[in-house]
Amino acid sequence: MEKVTKEVYLKWYEDMLFWRKFEDKLAAVYIQQKVRGFLHLYNGQEAVLAGALHAMDLTKDKMITAYRNHVQPIGMGVDPKRVMAELYGKATGTSQGLGGSMHIFSKEHRFYGGHGIVGGQIPLGAGIAFGDKYHGSDAVTLCCFGDGAARQGSLHESFNLAMLWNLPVIFVCENNGYAMGTSVERTANHTDIWKLGLGYEMPCGPVDGMNPVKVAEAFDEAIQRARNGGGPTFLEVKTYRYRGHSMSDAQHYRTKDEVEEYKKIDPIKQVKDILLEKKYATEDDIKVIDKRVKDLVSECEKFAEESPYPEKNVMYDSVYEQEDYPFIQHKL
Repeated sequence: MEKVTKEVYLKWYEDMLFWRKFEDKLAAVYIQQKVRGFLHLYNGQEAVLAGALHAMDLTKDKMITAYRNHVQPIGMGVDPKRVMAELYGKATGTSQGLGGSMHIFSKEHRFYGGHGIVGGQIPLGAGIAFGDKYHGSDAVTLCCFGDGAARQGSLHESFNLAMLWNLPVIFVCENNGYAMGTSVERTANHTDIWKLGLGYEMPCGPVDGMNPVKVAEAFDEAIQRARNGGGPTFLEVKTYRYRGHSMSDAQHYRTKDEVEEYKKIDPIKQVKDILLEKKYATEDDIKVIDKRVKDLVSECEKFAEESPYPEKNVMYDSVYEQEDYPFIQHKL
């Protein structure tokens, strides 16, 4: 793995801060009804993505995840202005405004979505890895899902086939503790989700998801194993979300004190503290980064606000139609 240098810490701070502020802006415009439907935010989980990206080869590796999926494509190279435009339902969005919050997608940058079906992306992630192995590529797929999705039967089917076929896939459970609103303790008789991999003799283990260095180290080991023909890994990345499951979540299942405790180990704060302690940056340097992030968020908002909505025909053009479909009877 590339050494975690001063430049890496500076990049992590700016990236994670931008992701946080980008989604804070989304929360604000959602309340104004400029973004519709559901909105699931990543606040608190940024170290998982920062560490993963550090270990990945973005020229070939792939990622697929659930509906908490706005900042991952940005990290993989998608223009954040297009991501925000997609959430606004605008024609300049990543899917011309047709996907919305839960379905960001970029073939160019090898980000295969946001998926609204809980756990629906797990077999798809295994399938993408199968395609790479079939075609002789040494690319690795990161297949991310939440602790709620770890209870889906498709996970076990995917684990079984991934091991049977020795697929280059990293299964990543981003365990933020509560799924949609039910704690891990109330959904199974075990709380160490990573141990599910043991039944398939799959390399597996827990990871501190609030520390990007720990994440990067674990992901690097797993990615190198997959790239060298060693097959899949299952990582339970223990993290925490500061906001509700979605914007409509009243969060009655946890206390404000608990959230505040986790904010003491906020990954952005951890990285900022290291920058200052190691004298990688001064307070003035931090202010310059903060200003740059604020300006970029404003640019994204302006782009989304000023972009046009798609023409109605775009919606119909994206639907497959077969003229001679044999089971449709037309009235004479």
